[in-house]
Amino acid sequence: MDYLTDCRYWSSCQRWPEPGQTATVSVETEYLATVEAPLEPAQLAGSRVIVNVPAGGTVRGPKINGTIVAPTGDWLTVMPDGSLRLDVRATIKTDDGEIILATYSGAFAPSKEVNDRFTNGEVLSSKDVYFITAPQFTTGSKKYDWLNQIQAVGKMVSIQRGVKIKYDWFIVR
Repeated sequence: MDYLTDCRYWSSCQRWPEPGQTATVSVETEYLATVEAPLEPAQLAGSRVIVNVPAGGTVRGPKINGTIVAPTGDWLTVMPDGSLRLDVRATIKTDDGEIILATYSGAFAPSKEVNDRFTNGEVLSSKDVYFITAPQFTTGSKKYDWLNQIQAVGKMVSIQRGVKIKYDWFIVR
């Protein structure tokens, strides 16, 4: 007996999609902003990697523009296969003085060859590695409160270890 698929053992039974089944909805995205941030060299704490993000980065988009201010940082967990799970907190001060907190998780999954290039200081692009984030925003600003209501996705554009990172963020619709 297969306890994972036998509906008698689950209060709400849902089976995996049947072969040939397709999605019932689609996902669309809308460009939100490009983020560029300086990175300090990583600090190691066991299986955790801590990266301070100093003030001075930028957030530029059609509806939001600002700078990255302290405190901002990235706490990465090294997974057994060598990929990294992100845990980021970024403080944005908009050009009109409002504060927005961006928090996001994500995945950075370089091959061994790409990781060696990264470790050696090469600039990586989105063509080199899977690097996706899922930003959410918190603000008390009336002007930017629409950010509290959205889920975004981010894709790394380029990264250089201990130097800088660039993302594009998109609103998921």
